[in-house]
Amino acid sequence: MRWFKCYGEKLILKEMRKSFDFFMKEVNLEEKSQGYGLVRDKTLLSNDVASIASVGYGLAALVIGVERKWISFGKAYDRVSKTLDTFLNHVEGENGFYYHFVNMNSGKREWNCEISLIDTAILMCGAMTAGEYFQGQVKEKAEILYQKVNWEWYRNQKTNHFYMGYTPEKGFWGYWDMYAEQLMVYILGVASPSFPVDKSMYDDFERKKMDYHGIKDIIYTYCGALFTYQFSHVWIDFRNRKDKNGVDWFENSRKATLANRQYCIDCKEQFKTYGENSWGLTACLGPKGYGCFGAEPCNGNLCVENDGTVTPCGAIGSIVFAPEESIKAMEYYYNHFPKLWGKYGLKDGFNLEDSKPWFAKEYIGIDKGIGLVMMENYLNGTIWRYFMKNKYVQKGLEMLEFSEVDRRKVEKR
Repeated sequence: MRWFKCYGEKLILKEMRKSFDFFMKEVNLEEKSQGYGLVRDKTLLSNDVASIASVGYGLAALVIGVERKWISFGKAYDRVSKTLDTFLNHVEGENGFYYHFVNMNSGKREWNCEISLIDTAILMCGAMTAGEYFQGQVKEKAEILYQKVNWEWYRNQKTNHFYMGYTPEKGFWGYWDMYAEQLMVYILGVASPSFPVDKSMYDDFERKKMDYHGIKDIIYTYCGALFTYQFSHVWIDFRNRKDKNGVDWFENSRKATLANRQYCIDCKEQFKTYGENSWGLTACLGPKGYGCFGAEPCNGNLCVENDGTVTPCGAIGSIVFAPEESIKAMEYYYNHFPKLWGKYGLKDGFNLEDSKPWFAKEYIGIDKGIGLVMMENYLNGTIWRYFMKNKYVQKGLEMLEFSEVDRRKVEKR
């Protein structure tokens, strides 16, 4: 097959369509199955393992698919409704939270994994977005799912932080004590009509700041991986908003994105995969398996983990923060590395450090999801628009005292 170069919006739409196909094909659509609507965690798995976060992105993908006329409204509505039934009736969890990984056919726990705060939140965001878009029974079921989540159960009462994980075997562990991907959890948690947490939780995590090469006052995350600056922004439109302390989280993610790119430019002598158009260090597949790759500033020693691996979803997921840089990265990946492209678009990672370049052979649901949704938000703001319509989201932002910013006044300064 002859390889044709592709640029700009044409490439964005091509990648979006291929990413959408992941959520159309890597899913259980057996009508009588207890796992109907569950989306595979990643391809090439020998076991049928779904990720509840993949389902959250899959629900958003169906909204995008209808808007793009890739699927009919009626077919998408039916699929979303039955998927929510699966969670209401079959998927295993506790106190409204679900296990991170579940069997695609039964909805039962896999790999002795944890009941996940973050992945449940992503699932809820996808369900709430779909509820606002499709309305009717879909909205009713999404609200029931949300009201079942006992956010207070997941709170460490001594520290006033959310725990990081829970299993029946060892109980809770860790806690979210500094800024990362969990902003959505505070908004969902304080607004809950059934099991709310106190809004002081939002005030009680650390906001450590650091500069990187002229990029000032970045509130940085523990690992420096880009997903920590992206996950909440997939759903919540933080543009033109500041909290009561004057923090602009959208601007913060923009600065962190540019710092991540600059780090890759600064380290291109150390890692030949890195460069001005090859950046976006985040969690992804690498030659040694799944890893968390990150950039300065961060809260630890990055050299232990970084090995030169880059994932396309790092830059693609940042397209709303740095459009020009992200699109140039996409063009570089697509036009220079045909092995990085496959049936679901750009694959999960590549590494040029060894004599034989390594390219991932599989796709991860959350990575295809974050790219798809952020590209749609960049082009049309679709997922932002419908998620932000939700009355509980509006209530949560109001309770946490977010206010709109007049960008004209900022520009005059």
